Amino acid sequence: MMGPEFTLGIWVLLQLINPVANYANGKVSEACHTMVPCHGYTPQSDPIHKITLNQTRFIPGDTITVTLSGPQFKGFLIEARNAENLDSSRIGSFTLIDKEVSQLLTCDHKEGSAVSHTSPSKKTQIQVYWSAPNTANHSVQFLATVVEKYKIYWVKIPGPILSPSNGHPFTISQTTTVSSPTSSPITNLKKSFSALDCGKKKFCIRNPVNCDPGNEYHCFFLSFERENHSVLIEMSGPNEGYLSFALSHDQWMGDDDGYVCIHEDDTVRIHPSYVIGRSHPVLDSSATLEAMAWRLADGVIQCSFRRNISLPGSKRFDLDQKYYIFLANGATNDGQIYKHSQQPLITSEKHNVTDLPKNIGGSRSPFLLKLHGAFMFVAWMTTGSIGVLVARFFKPVWPKAFLFGEAAWFQVHRILMLCTSGLTTVGFLFPFIYRKGWSHEAGYHPYIGCVVMILAVLQPLLAVFRPPSYDPRRQIFNWTHWGAGTAARILAVEILEDDRIQILQSFTAAEAEGHAFKKVVLVIYFCGNVAFLFIFLSAIGRQ
Repeated sequence: MMGPEFTLGIWVLLQLINPVANYANGKVSEACHTMVPCHGYTPQSDPIHKITLNQTRFIPGDTITVTLSGPQFKGFLIEARNAENLDSSRIGSFTLIDKEVSQLLTCDHKEGSAVSHTSPSKKTQIQVYWSAPNTANHSVQFLATVVEKYKIYWVKIPGPILSPSNGHPFTISQTTTVSSPTSSPITNLKKSFSALDCGKKKFCIRNPVNCDPGNEYHCFFLSFERENHSVLIEMSGPNEGYLSFALSHDQWMGDDDGYVCIHEDDTVRIHPSYVIGRSHPVLDSSATLEAMAWRLADGVIQCSFRRNISLPGSKRFDLDQKYYIFLANGATNDGQIYKHSQQPLITSEKHNVTDLPKNIGGSRSPFLLKLHGAFMFVAWMTTGSIGVLVARFFKPVWPKAFLFGEAAWFQVHRILMLCTSGLTTVGFLFPFIYRKGWSHEAGYHPYIGCVVMILAVLQPLLAVFRPPSYDPRRQIFNWTHWGAGTAARILAVEILEDDRIQILQSFTAAEAEGHAFKKVVLVIYFCGNVAFLFIFLSAIGRQ
């Protein structure tokens, strides 16, 4: 069995290869109206890409070839609008020429009313077809947003104007500009935040509980302090790239009011955001925030801002209601937010941050998911691994020992493996109870879990039909039993550790002399597993 250090290494590796959550796939329906990427940067002013058409006049039902070209770019969004009112809804519908690089979007419930990229691959030209609606009786102008990279993009690049064949050419000069929203000036914080007023003047969330952001590097800190009709919000944590928190109506990610502080180029950008489903947060204008300030020192990022309790006409939640509170952090690259580096801290119940000051903590893992991890860990790090060890090496150690009418080693192996199957079955159910069904956003984990579950149940069922030792089919059973068990343990990141096996196997040539050693190894192995299990479960409980 692989030791705990190997298992931990595999777990860390899996975390490192988590996919980046962003809009590289072109699913940008949220930007249909403004055509502005939610990257939080100011658009470029001088377009270097252009839109061309294969004709300048049209009749209802015509199909026009639209071409977007220029220096290499990664993302794009193309729409057609009324040339007399570029803020109007989209006109006509698009048809794809190359489905590998472009895809249709549904804007304002109109399927195919816009077209975007499918991946961040570099391209220099995109071609699509646009079909004029049967009711079109006014000029149409094509607009494009082009993303060269995350921080460099152009918004609403104006293209040619397409005029109806029975009307006069549209000659009014059209210019499209995108102004940056005004916001309060950002200043640097002069000193670190303090936890002294937590529970007295401030509503505070801290992890670890009662940590001090002023002198503890690993302290995650979030505070709310009400003053009249506004709230001062402070956030602090290890400087990995960004810190964020969100207010939610439930303990699920999605439809949340979020705020993010992003470290980039020796400065910190502060943005409101909102989350739709388990997707990349959509950054919003900072115009709703006041008194923004930040500080970078000693590996810690700290930011603060003030916002009104109520923001009528905004997507922002009213702060005088109860919400679950999420606190997350993660890495950035070139200003782009990556998926949070660990499970977000979530409060155990809803809180009103403008009510009485409190000093609370949170959990980075819901109780049912803790149970899931604990049961699986006991099953595959303890009962399963010891059961395999007994069957593999202890037949000659207890050749004449019997338990309940069977060989002792076999009974011990059977009991431990039945415990493994039982623990796996119970642990398997906890995520489904927690999620109230299947999770489509959990990646490969539930699929591998289902395979492990099937194999764990299949093993004792196969054992029921185990042929006698003299039966020719016994060899088939042995290989099937070994193969299914090995596959389950590999998928559970529990395979035999080479050096431990080699130590045990090195004594097989002198079984009589090796019995005492193997017994000692078993005791040490069992005690070590139990000790590590106790430490691991204690760590889970403290999260």
